[in-house]
Amino acid sequence: MAHRKTNAPRRGSLGFRPRKRASRLVPRVKSWPEVNLDSPKLLGFLAYKAGMTHVFMIDDRPNTPTSGREIFVPVTVLEAPPVIPIAVRAYRLIPGYGYQTLMDIWIEPPEEIEIWRKVSTYRPTENIDEKIKKLQEMQNKVARVSVIIATQPKLAGGISKKKPDLLEVAVGGGSIEDRIDYAIKVLGKKVTIRDVFTEGQFVDVIGVTKGKGFQGVVKRFGVKELPRWHKHRKGSRRVGSRSPTIGAVSEVPQAGQMGFHRRTEYNKRILRIGDNGAEITPAGGFPHYGVVRSTWVMLAGTIMGPPKRPIVLRWPIRPPRWQPQGPPVITYVSLESKIGG
Repeated sequence: MAHRKTNAPRRGSLGFRPRKRASRLVPRVKSWPEVNLDSPKLLGFLAYKAGMTHVFMIDDRPNTPTSGREIFVPVTVLEAPPVIPIAVRAYRLIPGYGYQTLMDIWIEPPEEIEIWRKVSTYRPTENIDEKIKKLQEMQNKVARVSVIIATQPKLAGGISKKKPDLLEVAVGGGSIEDRIDYAIKVLGKKVTIRDVFTEGQFVDVIGVTKGKGFQGVVKRFGVKELPRWHKHRKGSRRVGSRSPTIGAVSEVPQAGQMGFHRRTEYNKRILRIGDNGAEITPAGGFPHYGVVRSTWVMLAGTIMGPPKRPIVLRWPIRPPRWQPQGPPVITYVSLESKIGG
């Protein structure tokens, strides 16, 4: 009699439970890194995924088999129009509790930010000058400074909406006084991705994955299908036993929502930042997106989500040991049509 396997490795990490749909399309950043910068700057930016292509570049990583040689690298292109900060938020740190909002200062946004499309009850802060002066006097109580940025999707070539997306971004670098002054100075002014990141550096990518709906255990967890040459009164694409369901949390794979989950990918490298969309748009445009018309950023590798998905770029919270000294040398960028045929 053949030996029957009675155990199997667990499927799916409990760290990702519950596997349900993301609560919001623009993900909230839950933690920010502590950076050592001479002058303050924003620690994050919001861009929109355009599509993928590939490049040839000189491998500048040390101690690799291909170091100094030309290599093939798949890349993802994001379109990143300038953002406009419309609010300053200061936090104080309460021991045993965490960060608590100390003060908010909201301005009247410029006309190009059609904030009424996003918040119909938007009201700017009254007596802004007095509020700013009070915040500067309370800087000894401030533990964290952040700004709320509004995007301009109507400047992107592949985004048809005009409603801005809002995101809270922390300010890092310098002293608390410098951060407060910087946040006040950029209110209502355009901030580009070049003001936040540089070519060649690593970033963390936060976004919502592509949704796949309600799926079974075979597709969702990779469970092996039962042999079809035996009788299966209750089907073959299912688990054999669901284990005791009373008094314990079941770890057995079950059917449910797959995709549209909030995820974070660490240490994606920025290869190039450009302002001319014709330099990166392939023939016929990116599938399901179109032509890049604003500032774009090229990341090495793949990232989550379909085209047009808002993607948050953050300064790396656990950067690798090797830090590049600058951008790599790119010898070729593929602009061939991605449609096929």
